Amino acid sequence: MKYKRIFLIVLDSFGIGNAPDAENFNDMGANTLKSISKSEKFNIPNLTKLGLCNIDDVELENYAFPIGKYGALQEISAGKDTTIGHFEITGIISKKPMPTYPYGFPKEIIDEFEKQTGCGTLCNKPYSGTQVIADYGQEHIRTGKLIVYTSADSVFQIAAHTDFVPVEKLYDYCKIARNILIGEHAVGRVIARPFSGEYPFTRTAERHDFSVEPPEDTMLDKLKSNNFDVISVGKIADIFANRGINEKYYTHSNDEGMSKTLELLEKDFNGLVFTNLVDFDMKYGHRRDIDGYADAISEFDNWLSDFIPKMQSDDLLVITADHGCDPAYSGTDHTREQVPLLIYSKNIEPENLGIIKGYNYISKVILNNFNLR
Repeated sequence: MKYKRIFLIVLDSFGIGNAPDAENFNDMGANTLKSISKSEKFNIPNLTKLGLCNIDDVELENYAFPIGKYGALQEISAGKDTTIGHFEITGIISKKPMPTYPYGFPKEIIDEFEKQTGCGTLCNKPYSGTQVIADYGQEHIRTGKLIVYTSADSVFQIAAHTDFVPVEKLYDYCKIARNILIGEHAVGRVIARPFSGEYPFTRTAERHDFSVEPPEDTMLDKLKSNNFDVISVGKIADIFANRGINEKYYTHSNDEGMSKTLELLEKDFNGLVFTNLVDFDMKYGHRRDIDGYADAISEFDNWLSDFIPKMQSDDLLVITADHGCDPAYSGTDHTREQVPLLIYSKNIEPENLGIIKGYNYISKVILNNFNLR
């Protein structure tokens, strides 16, 4: 059966463990799903019915009669970050990892950034996003210097207080950095991190990502160029540098992303809604908050109680993730894990898809549905 509308939802960082190459990433034993399943806040009846617990190697009690197709996807790209994961979902295999900077950015990069912005910089090392503004926010206000930092991911982050650097100005600084960070220093994302208030300060909702452009056409480019609708929800437009997208809706939380996706069920379109729910990763995975992560996935599961019954007969739902971020693991980095693949429609024949190599399986399914390659 061909579907008119496909809803692809990425649960950002919802890994299910057992990546065969986890040792290469120092992530042996990482398992996001297993870790959060131990929380009292963990309650996922709808995901269980879709087949999540029946996926091979998932160490949870199987459901007797799953209603969807289910399987595990193994990433084959050389990385475990958001950009590479989403690129692979849409058909691009990244043979080299994007650059990371565990000791800070090289002097030539910082010097050029300071020259082009006319601003000094502070920090220049890996840091927690909340801790960096507590430690450097006052000095930033006193000196006017921008807080530049990174993480275990391939990111160049710039933090500034909104009372002293307006958000649009901060975005301009990010665009300057994006143009500098090319070639061997082409990080996955340059991220604006505005904050406000009094010490120890609070990050605002105006975060904005400036991603490296995909090196070739993605599933989104192919859909758009063939006159199919491509609607992004959350940070999808940022991840793909606005390429291959007809309509975009920025959101500031899982709640907003789920609400907008549900609202789009009422829209008449022919193509794809591509949603990223970032709170799992940003608020709970990186902050190693097991109960918060479990509560968030339970809220998503409850949201499915509204979404699934409202689906039309020619709608397809695809749920997956882009990497892991086990909140019980050491450090604050992403974790190399398999991710779930759950596929559902009102007319689907349940099936165990097994272990599938390559997130790009999803792009093949979607493009094939629209008679594209």
